Amino acid sequence: MAAWTLGKKVATAALGLGTAGGAGLLFALDESVKADLTLHPPKLPFSHNGPIDAFDHASIRRGYQVYKQVCSACHSMRFLAYRHLVAVSHTEEEAKTEAAEIMVTDGPDENGDFFDRPGKLFDYFPSPYKNDAAAAAANNGAIPPDLSYIALARHGNESYVYSLLNGYCDPPAGIEVREGQYFNPYYPGGAISMAPPLYNEIIEYEDGTPATQSQLAKDVCTFLSWSASPEQDMRKKMFIKTTIVFSALIGLSWYWKRMKWSVLKSRKIVYAPRKYD
Repeated sequence: MAAWTLGKKVATAALGLGTAGGAGLLFALDESVKADLTLHPPKLPFSHNGPIDAFDHASIRRGYQVYKQVCSACHSMRFLAYRHLVAVSHTEEEAKTEAAEIMVTDGPDENGDFFDRPGKLFDYFPSPYKNDAAAAAANNGAIPPDLSYIALARHGNESYVYSLLNGYCDPPAGIEVREGQYFNPYYPGGAISMAPPLYNEIIEYEDGTPATQSQLAKDVCTFLSWSASPEQDMRKKMFIKTTIVFSALIGLSWYWKRMKWSVLKSRKIVYAPRKYD
């Protein structure tokens, strides 16, 4: 194949640049006229999000209460066991009491039969439905997601969950939602099958904290953040310890280097010319 002339190369490059520029312009114009009903949640200043900030354990306990009395009717947390609550939000006896409130099918026994027993610390939180088909049938075809890692599974993390819980409103003019659905601008598409779960004084906190809607949402988001990353406090504690230790080691390493290399760096080497007889 004959080599391309300079003119052909320039024309081909100009055609490529023009095509790419035109495609980019058309894409930008198309995106600019799209009506996006989804709002991006703002980043909220949760107290545990700082580099050395720990979880508010009182808020975790209240958030567990919100989950137990409100959210657990539809949502499971199948990766969380009652033993995980010990020394975090509950004492061991309190966690045992919480576990004993559920009945767990166990077995088989010596006769080969299954039986029901009160829950124990090693048991996981029960699911409100036997299977996904039962969950879909009870929720107009929508399967409620498991909440064990929901705070890490959504863009915006706990800020998204908080905004979603407080974001229910009437749809704007021209937007209609189907029967059994609700409008929430933070949910992709705007139409969500979950009814507004929280409102003022829906429960009564054990510690007397006013159960406003924003307080309920904040506490359950803290609880969900902890359930998704229970090792966060330990990780931050190890970060502080590691930073302190490595800071000391860096200083010692610098001093050791200066001490060992001071002789070599200050040494003067003189090459004397060799004398021949």
